[in-house]
Amino acid sequence: MTSITNPYGQPVGADIESWQPPSPPDGIALQGRFCRLEPLDAALHAPALWQAWQDPDPAIANDHDAQARWTYLGGRDFDDEIGCRRWLELMTAGADPLCYAIIDPTNDQAVGMATYLNIVPADGRIEIGHLSFSPRMVRTPISSEALMLMIRYAFELGYRRVEWKCDALNAPSRRAAERLGFRFEGVFRQHRVVNGRNRDTAWLSIIDEEWPAIRRCHERWLAAENFDANGRQRRSLSSMTGQLPGRER
Repeated sequence: MTSITNPYGQPVGADIESWQPPSPPDGIALQGRFCRLEPLDAALHAPALWQAWQDPDPAIANDHDAQARWTYLGGRDFDDEIGCRRWLELMTAGADPLCYAIIDPTNDQAVGMATYLNIVPADGRIEIGHLSFSPRMVRTPISSEALMLMIRYAFELGYRRVEWKCDALNAPSRRAAERLGFRFEGVFRQHRVVNGRNRDTAWLSIIDEEWPAIRRCHERWLAAENFDANGRQRRSLSSMTGQLPGRER
């Protein structure tokens, strides 16, 4: 950590030259190779999301009722398409969180959602969260690219820090974050109460000085030559980001 000494002899953080707070993300569509992110519209996207979220996830035991994957999100607040639409209306009622529908371009249907939240332009920090991915994204590049698009857009806007927080017991979420290049910072003990249960929260982040090297990893992973004729990756993203300085595997 770089520090300087002020006139009183106290160590203080380094000056940020020409710092200007970035603009809040404006909800423009983010176009990738494998997916598209567009501002979530409850009326437009609820039918497809409800159907996609109903699919059982073969990676989760006892997922016959499509509820298990919502455990670390605080549970699912709806049981039918009408309830799904109402929940999405609440989620999209303000500017924070800013919700995106993740669109599969092969059929132009929504297969998941992701959001920016805890958006603080004055500090140059923004969080990516409320990730509700359907099984239709499993074993496809869509989930990784969707998050890569959001990380890239945040840094293009001028944010200094992109955050990822998850239940400390949610090992798959932390692995996904680290695979994308986020660095683990620690655990906030007894951070929240979720459905009457304690939640310790793991914090991870990417900061602007790390972003150029991480961006290159993302670009190499997304490159056409990294996928075979069946769409399988030749080299994993974790093998790329795992070689970045300060990463422990």
